[in-house]
This record gives sequence, C-alpha cells and structure tokens, in this order.
Amino acid sequence: MRWLIFIGFYLIIDIYAFQVLRNFTRSNLVIIIYIFISVAVVGNFIYQWMQPSEGSVLSGARGYAFGFLLAVMLAKLLMTLFMLGEDIYRIGAGTVNKFSEDSFDMPSRRKFIGQLALGIAAIPFASVLYGMYQGRYNFRVLRYTLYFEDLPDAFDGYKLSQISDVHSGSFDNKDKIKYGVDLLNKQESDLVVFTGDLVNNIASEMEPWKEMFSSITAKDGVYSVLGNHDYGDYKNWSSQEEKSENLEKLKNTHAEMGWNLLLNEHRFIEKNGQRLALVGVENWGIGGFKKAGDLEAAADGLSAKDFKVLLSHDPSHWQEMVKNDDKNFHLTLSGHTHGMQFGIEIPGWFRWSPVQYRYKNWAGIYEEFGRYINVNRGFGYLAFPGRVGIWPEISVIELKKGSKPA
Repeated sequence: MRWLIFIGFYLIIDIYAFQVLRNFTRSNLVIIIYIFISVAVVGNFIYQWMQPSEGSVLSGARGYAFGFLLAVMLAKLLMTLFMLGEDIYRIGAGTVNKFSEDSFDMPSRRKFIGQLALGIAAIPFASVLYGMYQGRYNFRVLRYTLYFEDLPDAFDGYKLSQISDVHSGSFDNKDKIKYGVDLLNKQESDLVVFTGDLVNNIASEMEPWKEMFSSITAKDGVYSVLGNHDYGDYKNWSSQEEKSENLEKLKNTHAEMGWNLLLNEHRFIEKNGQRLALVGVENWGIGGFKKAGDLEAAADGLSAKDFKVLLSHDPSHWQEMVKNDDKNFHLTLSGHTHGMQFGIEIPGWFRWSPVQYRYKNWAGIYEEFGRYINVNRGFGYLAFPGRVGIWPEISVIELKKGSKPA
C-alpha cells in the first residue's frame, strides 16, 4: 500500500511538472528525456529499496538512489506549486469573466510562469546534487569562545575540539576523510572529544577507517561516548547474543584507536594542581530513542563546584534533564541532529533547517541559566548521502575565565 501511495503522489507532481515543461518547450527529444529520467529515478529507487540490505537502511547504492529521487522530487514539487498557483489564478479569472461577461473564459497558461518555475526548481535540484558530490565533505572548523567565572585558573585558554556522528558505514572516499581528520589534528587542541554514532549499525563498518581515526591526537587525550546508532538497534540480528557481541566489538574499537570511551562515568583532567571533570553518558534521547544514559551515576562523587564538561550524544538530554541539574554541568557537548544535513545558514543573520521543528537545540551554541550546550552538526552523513547548507563540522571551543566582554 505504501508503494501505491508513493507512486500515486509521484505521478501527480510529475504530471503537473510535465505541464511546466510543455509550456516551455514542445521538443519531442526534451520530452522523451524528461520521461526517461522520471521513470529511471523512481524505478531505481524502488529497485534499490527492494534489495536485501546489511547495516544502514539508506547507504551505498540505496542512499544514492534516495538522493537522486530527492533532487528530482524537490524540483518537480516546486514546479507543481507554481503550476497549481497558475491554475488557481486561471480558474479565478475565468470565474470573474463568467459573472461579468456571462461566459466562462479561462486564460491560457502564461509562458513566463513556466520559465520562472523551471528556473527556481533548478536551485534545489542543483543544490542536492552539489551536496551529494561536494557538500558532504565540505569540512568546516567552527570556533567558539565561552566564558565562565568559576573556571579553574589553570584552564583559562584551554582549547578542546569536538567531532560527532562519524557514521563510518556511509563513507566512500578515503582522501576526503583523511583531509577531515588532518584538519582536526591541525587545531592542536588540548583535548579532543567524540560525541557518538561512530557507525550506522555494525561495528565492522569502522574497520577500514580505524587506522586513520587512530591518528587523532591531543595533549590530554581523546574521549568518546556512544550514540543511538552505536547500539545496533536499527538492524535485525539473528540473536540478542549477536547484537551484544557487536556492541562489545564497537567498544573495543574505541580502545584500539586510543580513545577513552566513557560509559556513564567521569575522568579528571588535571593541570597545575587544578582539575576539570569530563563526564560521559551513554545515549539518552526523547522520542523513542534509547535511554541508557545515567547522569547520576556518571557524576557520582562530583559536586556543584567542580567544573564539568559533559559528553551526551542527544541534545534533548540537555533540554530535558541536564540544564536544570543541581550539580551544574557548565558545558554539554552533543551531536545527533546533523542539522538534518539540509538547511540555510547565514552567520550572524539567519539559519533554518527542518530539524528545528523537532529539536530546540539543533546546531551550534545555546545558553540557559549560565549553562551551555554545543550541538555539533556532525562529521559524516546518514541516509541522504550529502549535505546542503549544513556542512560537516569540527567544533573548536576555547574556555576563558571571567565574564563575556560586552
């Protein structure tokens, strides 16, 4: 039934989009090419979806099939909206003629509307294709400076780098990934943290990338936590034992890369006789996501006076539990949202992504009650094999003692 609904919706927008094309050109060759592309794109998507899939539901050929379908459907949907608006205008004009001249004379479609529709529809079409072939590896370093009155003096100017949501099962270009890893190392931060989703589902997805990610270094080490995808919850396993073994293998992968995986626990970073508490929880998220995170256990023995940086994959954890906690978690580092890998960001002016209707904290720095969260936009990608407007991110955060300058 879902396939019938999908095909029916696709046919409706395809028919309307075809009217735009016919309004623009009568060339039989152009029409044949249009029909061929329409059939090929939706046919390939259905074919790929029907194939047995290991690991992620949308990766590899299936992911690309989804990407091409998304590009075509967004373009056709915009053309449909333009043509529908034009038809509403034509019906309205014909109705006015009926009452004023006693005849229903509906104007023909205006050619410039079709030309305008094609021009505007080309923007999302080209953007999605760019996102698939360039945007997904368009790594950006985003720098933030955060001020805290109670930051230990020894950590004034302390710099940490954060990456999140590697999703190694989606990678297909070692040179591009090496560029991203090298870019992270070039920041020469005191500490590097990873905030979850190393794989899409299966621990073995990380095997081709372990050596590369093992090269990530920092003076005070690399620390990590698990994300919702790391537990293998989105794959059908032959047994619970097989699923548990997969999780253990993934945990061992962190250790093999030299990463310190925090499982509802904390470690102290010490400097000149002073310390900073690095707290790591397992995944905790609203909306049906795993709630393995135990904030109380992770912070056991810490006081409100200890300066704390919390690693928690899902930003909903901060909104629901962390920001109001009496133990005062100064800074939380999260990921999970990917910024939906699609949106518009004009620094200092405007930003929008569909994910903001699901998550209050979805990208960048937020502050409430003097407590901060950074939501990293992700290093990798999932499902849609690209990024449009929301680029892969390396966050670099400098901690400063005192008040933020006016």
